[in-house]
Amino acid sequence: MATWSSSLFKLAREIGTAVSQKKGGGWYGPHMAAATRAIADRMPLVDIILEVRDARIPFSSEFDQLRNHHPFSSSRRILVLNKMDLASPTQFKEWITFFDQQNCPSFGVNSHNKDNVKEFLKFLQAHVRNLRKSDYDASSDTVTVMLLGIPNVGKSALANSLHQIGRITAAEKGKLRHATVSPQPGETKDIYSLKIASHPNIYVLDTPGILPPEIHDVEVCSKLALTGAIGDSFVGGKELAQYFLGILNFSDEYKKWAKFSINQINKPLTLHHKADQSSGSESGMIWKRQNPTDHTQDFMVQKVRKSLYEIMSCFNGNLDHEKDLVKLIEAEFKALREAFQIPMDSGEDADSKVASKLLNLYRTGRLGHYTLDHLPKRRASCE
Repeated sequence: MATWSSSLFKLAREIGTAVSQKKGGGWYGPHMAAATRAIADRMPLVDIILEVRDARIPFSSEFDQLRNHHPFSSSRRILVLNKMDLASPTQFKEWITFFDQQNCPSFGVNSHNKDNVKEFLKFLQAHVRNLRKSDYDASSDTVTVMLLGIPNVGKSALANSLHQIGRITAAEKGKLRHATVSPQPGETKDIYSLKIASHPNIYVLDTPGILPPEIHDVEVCSKLALTGAIGDSFVGGKELAQYFLGILNFSDEYKKWAKFSINQINKPLTLHHKADQSSGSESGMIWKRQNPTDHTQDFMVQKVRKSLYEIMSCFNGNLDHEKDLVKLIEAEFKALREAFQIPMDSGEDADSKVASKLLNLYRTGRLGHYTLDHLPKRRASCE
């Protein structure tokens, strides 16, 4: 990603300030306070901590409570960078290298990719075996692993995948358990235990996502809001969508969409051929109507990419100038209203609909891969 300018930083700070000024951290309700106490009580009893972070924001998604308690050496703590499929591949590798250099064992995960989760489970089992050879109590038949992290980094999805793959590997029978998974932050309210391996038995504790009551770094606040760790209601969907468009405008991702500006993608019907040996009539064909109101369909995503590419490639202003950046984002919003086929008479609600659809596409990786945190100059250690 290209270096951010002062105009983009200003946009980020405005969003971060709006979040940080929420008195008492509006996100920190009674359930988070209770979960904080419950986690603190269980931490001394577990063998390994898996700190799950969002690969798009490897520093901003740090679990603050773990830093304050810090009872674990680097050998008993592993950084899990989840949602690696949404991050910039190049910058993701740089972050993994950085953490390894700082004596922080780390592993990149896409919790929805079974092969990737299987590799992570093997990595975890090897880590457990090494601990048992050194200072770990090898006489114990059970190892307890605790998943920790802020909201919406994918802890529950990872716990479910580990549980499912671990049971298949061990050929265990019985009812499969599931931790609650939701795209909304703060859905996990309790601590769940799931078995993920045998010989030795390894159990993972899935915990609620927790943020500190107050976050003073406004840039961290803006990144947490954009990635969904803090609910959109604390800022406003339109502001977050503008922030994302600002990031997109400073990246090279849009250049990959040039082909959509040439291809014909506005076909409302797709013809599927179905083999029918008994008849050569139209009964051997199926017409599947594409739904123009479903922004997640491929042809709609392509329309969005096409619209953004055409606006950005025609831009002749200076992104470093705030007025030019704002003007570009306004033009992009107008083009997106057409791409999403939102009626022009929707008024202010039109922008809200555009923002909601755009943020969904960004957060699911349909509009490119972005790492929002830059590698720090200061040293970070797990010790």
